[in-house]
Amino acid sequence: MSIYKDPSAPIEARIEDLLGQMTIEEKLAQLHAMWLFLSEDGEHRPREDKFTGEGNAAGLKEQLRLGLGQITRPLGTASRDPLSGVRALNALQKFMMEDTRLGIPVLSHEECLSGLMARGATLFPSSLGYGATWNPDLIEKVGAAIGREMMSVGGRQGLAPVLDVARDARWGRTEETFGEDPYIAGIMATRYVQGLQGQDRQILATLKHYVGHSYSEGARNHAPVHLGWRELNDDFMLPFEMAVKLGNAASVMPAYHDIDNEPVHASRHLLTKVLREEWGFDGIIVADYIGVTLLYAHHGVASDAAEAAALSFGAGLDVELPGDDCAPSLKAALERGLIDMATIDEAVRRGLREKFRLGLFERPYTDEGGIALRTKEAVELALEVAEQSVTILDNNGILPLSKDKRVAVIGATADDPLALLGDYAFPVHVINNDQVEDSSSVVTLLDGFKEALGADRVRFAKGCYILETRSSGAPVFPGDVEDNTTLKLESPLSKRLDLIPEAVAAAKAADVAIVCVGDLSGIFQTGTVGEGSDAETLELPGVQQKLLDAIVDTGTPVIVVLTNGRPYNLGGREKDLAAQVMAYFPGEQGGRAVARVMTGAVEPSGRSTLSIPRSAGAVPYFYNHKFKSPGTPVARHFGSDYAFGHGLSYTAFEFSDLRFGSDVLDIESGTVSARFTVKNIGGRKGIAVPQLYVRDKLASLVRPIKELKGFARVALEAGASAEVTIEVPVDMLNFTGYEGKRIVEPGEFEIMIGHSSADIALKGTVTVTGKLRTLGHHWRMVSEAKIQKL
Repeated sequence: MSIYKDPSAPIEARIEDLLGQMTIEEKLAQLHAMWLFLSEDGEHRPREDKFTGEGNAAGLKEQLRLGLGQITRPLGTASRDPLSGVRALNALQKFMMEDTRLGIPVLSHEECLSGLMARGATLFPSSLGYGATWNPDLIEKVGAAIGREMMSVGGRQGLAPVLDVARDARWGRTEETFGEDPYIAGIMATRYVQGLQGQDRQILATLKHYVGHSYSEGARNHAPVHLGWRELNDDFMLPFEMAVKLGNAASVMPAYHDIDNEPVHASRHLLTKVLREEWGFDGIIVADYIGVTLLYAHHGVASDAAEAAALSFGAGLDVELPGDDCAPSLKAALERGLIDMATIDEAVRRGLREKFRLGLFERPYTDEGGIALRTKEAVELALEVAEQSVTILDNNGILPLSKDKRVAVIGATADDPLALLGDYAFPVHVINNDQVEDSSSVVTLLDGFKEALGADRVRFAKGCYILETRSSGAPVFPGDVEDNTTLKLESPLSKRLDLIPEAVAAAKAADVAIVCVGDLSGIFQTGTVGEGSDAETLELPGVQQKLLDAIVDTGTPVIVVLTNGRPYNLGGREKDLAAQVMAYFPGEQGGRAVARVMTGAVEPSGRSTLSIPRSAGAVPYFYNHKFKSPGTPVARHFGSDYAFGHGLSYTAFEFSDLRFGSDVLDIESGTVSARFTVKNIGGRKGIAVPQLYVRDKLASLVRPIKELKGFARVALEAGASAEVTIEVPVDMLNFTGYEGKRIVEPGEFEIMIGHSSADIALKGTVTVTGKLRTLGHHWRMVSEAKIQKL
């Protein structure tokens, strides 16, 4: 028996034994995936469309005899019964184990950003909703729940989480982020990774999109990014560094764009020097879909597939996704001297190492009787996350809503289940394939209000459409036309106004009008937000503003409920509202969660992790900007009325008595220990979310006006108090210095405790003493909060 088939042999010995038996063709087969429609009878066929190109159906079986690195989304490619999908995956795996020369198992990957992206899986809230909970423990539970569902259908690599730090709300993928702060993104992503992978890393979490993807020109998908190394490292690299070092993330996906003219898929500096050599990453780097192809098709840095593959794999890539556009051409690249065999072998080793470590050689098949999707526990968890994410932006006292009110529920998003789901939720994602997927598990906003208030007290009027039809449409991609600059594209947004009079009548007959507005998510312009669905404005899509104006003008008190993937301005009508509630994309339990929070059955505790700019003229806008960011003189359009960290409760909290364990800290080992008292001074229980911000008073390089370094969630009964201690290691006061390394400088740091980034209640100063310090590989990256009830 070959050593590689012996489960008792050391993994490294098994790798070397197998590698020594492989032909060049078998090695290259391990360096790519294939995107197939799998069949239970083994008669698989390639996916063929504009995105993936043409497949070789006739030669597929012979190609598969060489082996295969990964199979792309066997359950997430098309709508299919999960049991049928698992059987088809097992059929492919059986072929790999029994009908290939070496019997190397294939690894299955799936999308899992807001739940496993497959029919019947739990539809969790979007990542913006995860961030708004300010509850990392809860998000770890979400990751674990998604991991269990994925494992039950044979998925061993999940293409999530997204660690992009939001910067420009016009960017369609803003909805996929945890928000605009690098620390929030880092801690939430790390805990999601820990939950998804488990302690023994039995699922490979994939960090994406490495790196800076969210700061593109004009907030346009794939557009170039213009960032210097210091800003890139401080604001965009930090979440990835945290998830690699603290979360032991098993995979990283580079982004599509170029930074300072270098495509990330070809950056040896980012993929090898930083990721592997400096951070110690030991997993696999997988390409974003067709990212290698784009090196020659879009970026123009390679002449053909062979050169593109040589660039990517030479930079540190391990697996091409979603298919085999370029990796097989590495044989030609080798013959042309563009890459060496040692580089190819190392990539193969890394892929095989994960397959051995996962136990796929011994346990290649998925238990067809073990499928467990949408369990009671998972659905309850989706509800809890949605409830904790709901954010009250404004409230004149109308909330919590009295159950004796006659309510008009109005709006295009009120009774649309897809309006509560993000772009990587399965029913939304398959719109791009012109498929319709069952979404009956989704509790719509209208459903939720009827359940909470009684159906007899709720009257519904649609009021308008956002998109009258949902289909793949006809997006134009770079290269489709000779000159992109003269292209004129018609908006698919509805302009119909004929439904507004019925909505006005409903509002006039009601005690309260709940106007539901926002987005319909969808990729590649199948929605108003999502991947490839970028915007030029922060005005409500379509005629929703006209509907809102008409309802506000009735004089009936209006509560706006936003289900959205980016923040929106409401045409100056914010001041005329009785309340404003932001729910992001709250998932399948979203309607129930929103209604429970708005009626007071659940105390509101969501805090936004996005600032809402006053206008699109202010973007890119984020709270942790520089002192000079407003312009000189200060631009009229600059600022936010709803700052990062903002969110109201149904009670009131007082922060007092800030003191430090010591106000003089050693630069090598010190910790800011900030103690303060939180008191519920209102008339009902509630949850406070105190936030600790830091300002470096004097530095060798320009620093932000404030940066989040710690936070807590404090549940208190009316009149009760707690002592909160937030401990921030001195290491977290670092920034990237002139030499490109993270440094901590001695000096004074202002410590601020706030209800939000704009509502600072307490301030104090600590002094860091010692000599300038350059951080090493291991540095303290996380603050800790302790709560003592008084």
